[in-house]
Amino acid sequence: MVQTISPALARRIALAAQGFGRPAAPAGLLPAAPGIRQLGALVERLGLLQIDSVNVFERSHYVPAFSRLGPYDKAQLDRLSSGAKPRLTEYWVHEASLIPVDDWPLFRWRMQAFRDRAATDDAHWSQQNAPMLAWLLDELAANGPMRASAIEHDANKRSGPWWGWSDVKIGLETLFRWGDVVSGGRERFERVYALPEQVFSSELLDRHVPAGDAHRALIAQSARAHGIGTVSDLADYFRLATAPTRVAITELEESGELIPVQVPGWGRNGAPGAAWLHRDARLPRRLDAAAVLSPFDPVVWERARAERMFGFHYRIEIYTPKEKRQFGYYVLPVLLGDAIVGRVDLKNDRQNGVLRVQASWAEPGAPADTAERLADVLRSTAAWQGLAEIEVVPRGTLAPALAAELA
Repeated sequence: MVQTISPALARRIALAAQGFGRPAAPAGLLPAAPGIRQLGALVERLGLLQIDSVNVFERSHYVPAFSRLGPYDKAQLDRLSSGAKPRLTEYWVHEASLIPVDDWPLFRWRMQAFRDRAATDDAHWSQQNAPMLAWLLDELAANGPMRASAIEHDANKRSGPWWGWSDVKIGLETLFRWGDVVSGGRERFERVYALPEQVFSSELLDRHVPAGDAHRALIAQSARAHGIGTVSDLADYFRLATAPTRVAITELEESGELIPVQVPGWGRNGAPGAAWLHRDARLPRRLDAAAVLSPFDPVVWERARAERMFGFHYRIEIYTPKEKRQFGYYVLPVLLGDAIVGRVDLKNDRQNGVLRVQASWAEPGAPADTAERLADVLRSTAAWQGLAEIEVVPRGTLAPALAAELA
């Protein structure tokens, strides 16, 4: 008989799998600042950190570690993806993301799919620009890892119909998708491009994982990171197609790594829905988190899962005209306990040293101490960002209480 997991327990399982609810420091002791070891372990647990360029508060890949571990030195995370032997690299997995270097071969099938698609599409940019691609590879071979802007500068000294910044960037990104070029870290958030052998070990480059085995490994990682999830949840984590996801789930179920369960309310029209529990998932009786979440945090990035799991309807409004925004420009969900209880529109005013809370909203049924606990989270956030003040704009249902707490 298939086990039934309550929605509340499913929520706690998911948050625990994502690294929330870690034990607090003993009374009277300040927790040690997370270092390389803790940050590396977190990325191994999550499997990826999604990258996004919006910097109005903080770049998205830095926020999940803060949400789970507290204030840390961002330079430590940068060190993991740079240097002679990086532990993290970048690829298109959910979206553009940091992943453990050892997982890069799991996406060779995707690289080949990108290459095959280009080869069969007569209109694809690469079909008309083969000399450009060859030149870019030669430039990296001759000069070592380079930013697109550095190659652009060199290219502009040359002649020919394809030499221009946009073509340089398009060419590098095409090669990046194919795996012919990899990330060599970032400088001022600009990706450094490198040949694989300039960054990766020969052992890693010699690893070739069949597509079926890769899908099984990725679904296993997705299940560990989610703790519990539906077919669509597990597929979405690494943006896998449904058919190979179902095959991988069946194989992992047969091996005992995934356990079929059902969760009331997770099916259509509120009926129980099929889900899979990872065999190593913790089943906490209680979980008490306190954090703001990046819009690209795995807890909320799949909006249907966030609504099913937390009853939280979430849409980012960056591209919505200002007059049509409901909650704000860069709105971060507020996680307290094991529930999402509010949302805050944050802006990092670096020039004036102020964390600006542009709007703050409480969700229906938010606990009475929401403003008090959120104030503590925001104080920690400001300290992490090196900001001396917090200013609450009087917009939103939570703004008066939050301003009072921070006064």
